[in-house]
Amino acid sequence: MHDKTLTELAAGLQAGEFSSRELCQAALERIEHLDGELNSFITVTAEQALANADAADRAREAGEAGPLAGLPLALKDIFCTQGVRTSCGSKMLDDFVSPYDATVVEKLRQAGAINLGKTNMDEFAMGSSNENSFYGPVKNPWDLSAVPGGSSGGSAAAVAAGLIPAALGTDTGGSIRQPAAFCGITGLKPTYGRVSRYGMVAYASSLDQGGPMARTAADCALLLETIAGHDVRDSTSVARVVPDYTAELETSLSGLKIGLPKEYFGDGLDPEVETAVREAIKVYESLGAKVCEVSLPHTHLAIPAYYVIAPAEASSNLSRYDGVRFGHRCEDPTDLEDLYKRTRAEGFGEEVKRRILIGTHTLSEGFFDAYYLKAQQVRRLIRQDFLDAFDEVDVLMGPTAPTPAFDLGAQKDPVSMYLQDIYTIAVNLAGIPGISVPAGFAGNRPVGLQVLAPHFAEAQLLGVAHQFQQATDWHLKRPAFGKEMA
Repeated sequence: MHDKTLTELAAGLQAGEFSSRELCQAALERIEHLDGELNSFITVTAEQALANADAADRAREAGEAGPLAGLPLALKDIFCTQGVRTSCGSKMLDDFVSPYDATVVEKLRQAGAINLGKTNMDEFAMGSSNENSFYGPVKNPWDLSAVPGGSSGGSAAAVAAGLIPAALGTDTGGSIRQPAAFCGITGLKPTYGRVSRYGMVAYASSLDQGGPMARTAADCALLLETIAGHDVRDSTSVARVVPDYTAELETSLSGLKIGLPKEYFGDGLDPEVETAVREAIKVYESLGAKVCEVSLPHTHLAIPAYYVIAPAEASSNLSRYDGVRFGHRCEDPTDLEDLYKRTRAEGFGEEVKRRILIGTHTLSEGFFDAYYLKAQQVRRLIRQDFLDAFDEVDVLMGPTAPTPAFDLGAQKDPVSMYLQDIYTIAVNLAGIPGISVPAGFAGNRPVGLQVLAPHFAEAQLLGVAHQFQQATDWHLKRPAFGKEMA
């Protein structure tokens, strides 16, 4: 069962080939036997999951099953989940048990999905390798010496290894798409505002967006239909009708106009990654699509703009972790100042501290206009680049990341690590949707093709990805890790 997609498992449940309890039990056994080496989970909620699986089986027998009834999945440990530890991969929240569900968690539960646990992540979603977790690094199931990408690396690794068929992640600058590429799965970052952020612990509020990670675009469509939609509890949530994403997967690609940003095929792109991506684009041409070169002239400014805006918002958002209300608290503080200083010094990891310091500096008097305001102006130019490109083409395509997954411990320079997100960060600054789909290998490590579309064009995006997966088999490839339990 672990090799089946979410869509296939839904069909199997509907046909009575197995029960939800059997499905969830099999997944929990794989997690128990394999995740000690992978480290993709922080918390496993086995008892709760099996009780919910039994309830899903009863609902199906009574003809009251929801669209995701009985299907197991996992949540990045940044989504508040009632009665379950929500740590954000940080010592600061190691003992925090959420008193409520995030909106997406609530929607999944109402649809009958079974949460098996919370997946590992870079602390407070700050990282591109999943090496910044208080609970230790996650390993890539394709090569245990490699990183899975980040910050949603636990979700990506768990899906790729067949521990779970699907998971939720979050994407602030590429944190769904880049780990999806590194682990050879499909990952969708929706339009900003399409999925509620209520109950999703904030890193950078104007950039964060939750989304699905699964084997296929069809699976992502199934999940997005459930989690998308307006939420009055989130002021950035957009009141817009949610399409039937699954019904629109079969749209023909004949006449589709594909733009290849010339800035995505220049210096720094691994030759094997470029070869795989260009071969994938030839598949689209064979399906009737037309390809042309376009320009996103402000691409080179995306990383500096992002690393001003995101840390500034992180500095503000993370100021709430002070040892007073919840989370880690230092022992025996001498006064309030000592409480604040030692609590935050002990509770946060090095990368989080680095970004808080950068953000606090850029928001300080004398630097706000020079850095933060200027970065917001650049952000507007980046957004306009995409709008201009979409006047000419339907979608944009290119590599998700400039290299395949790198070795654990290889990126010791923070700036080099930041450059891993060169093709993904601008998408968050512009607020448009993007998807990464498996498109080949560089050596034994997966390569992702990134497809971008205009605001709220997720249906088109998923259809374009699905048609590629109907014509190729990259998404069917499985790592050797865990095959002994097949």
